[in-house]
Amino acid sequence: MKKLVYVLLSVSALLGACKQTEIAPAGGKSDNQTNAIAAAGGTSRIFDQILFYDGYAATVSEPVPEGITRVSNAKYVKKLSSAQLQGLGNVLQMKVTIKAACDNYDRIAYVALAMVKKDAAYNDATAKHLEIGRFITPFMNKNKQPDQVPYLFNIDNVAAILKDPALNANYDIYLEFSIFGVPYAANKEIAGCAGRNDTFFGTVDLISSTSGTPATNPAVILEPLSFNQNINNYDNTDVAGKTVKSITVNLATAVKSAKLYLITSNHGANAGGEEYNRRNHFIYFDNIQKLTYKPGGKSCEPYRAVNTQGNGIYGSKPQTDAQWASFSNWCPGDAIPIRVITLGDLTAGDHTFKIEVPDAVFKDKQGYIPLSVYLQGEK
Repeated sequence: MKKLVYVLLSVSALLGACKQTEIAPAGGKSDNQTNAIAAAGGTSRIFDQILFYDGYAATVSEPVPEGITRVSNAKYVKKLSSAQLQGLGNVLQMKVTIKAACDNYDRIAYVALAMVKKDAAYNDATAKHLEIGRFITPFMNKNKQPDQVPYLFNIDNVAAILKDPALNANYDIYLEFSIFGVPYAANKEIAGCAGRNDTFFGTVDLISSTSGTPATNPAVILEPLSFNQNINNYDNTDVAGKTVKSITVNLATAVKSAKLYLITSNHGANAGGEEYNRRNHFIYFDNIQKLTYKPGGKSCEPYRAVNTQGNGIYGSKPQTDAQWASFSNWCPGDAIPIRVITLGDLTAGDHTFKIEVPDAVFKDKQGYIPLSVYLQGEK
């Protein structure tokens, strides 16, 4: 994302599955402590202030903690252990904490599951990826407080995936953590950042508990449809000049209680870009409209405190709710909503997901909408 003014996406009240909590650091327990806690429910730390680097530069050779693989400067993965998976309850939250290093702009970031064939070496290209949380970093000056921001995602459905016996028998499950940042502006603007290529520190905790009487969970059926696929109306669309994307999935068996888990955010920071314009999004399944939503519309004032670097969004005076609603697709320092779409029972065979954003312009053929969606149900 770019310097100029940004349009901000916020959590939609409809079907939002993530929320932001207090401005505070994540807990400080060691891996051994948190993994032991996870065996009885509790908090398991997967990444502990892992350091990201310039996303455009050659991959650095700095050492990484045991069990973590650096896929690129902007992405790390770590395999979840059997103890961590078996210790999960049916209630699951994911807390991500970002701490400023030498990137002082708002960046798009995410956490995902990466499913790799059992006992095979990790391969980013062949793994099955499911995005389970997306967020936008604030404009942060590492020399000012607060210098970190937390994001909390409610992901109970992911607990069912992680605990499913068949999936665990066939796949090793990794947690994937990505922040694509660049340090070029901070190299000039932030004291102590000259010549550095580190961007952000990141921490991820899984927080688990059990609600109600434990029961035998139905077997999970899982179908990834799209993972961070950038759609628009000029080079990734079904129809040139229109923002429309269809994805067909073949279900080998009937699926009960099927749901779609959908994440989108609008980007394009050029003048008149899609970050500045709120558009209606239409979701169809098997040619039946299932959801209409317009991202954003909420006030970004609650995130002013964590935007410690001067920027073109906040300025010196608070804005009214109406002013924010006129352009805000998302807020720097906020999570992107996870929209849950109930489909009910589905028959075996072909089914089609479609998203349309008919009013999107993508001025000067710039901008994109990263689309992540997967189908989850029961046998």
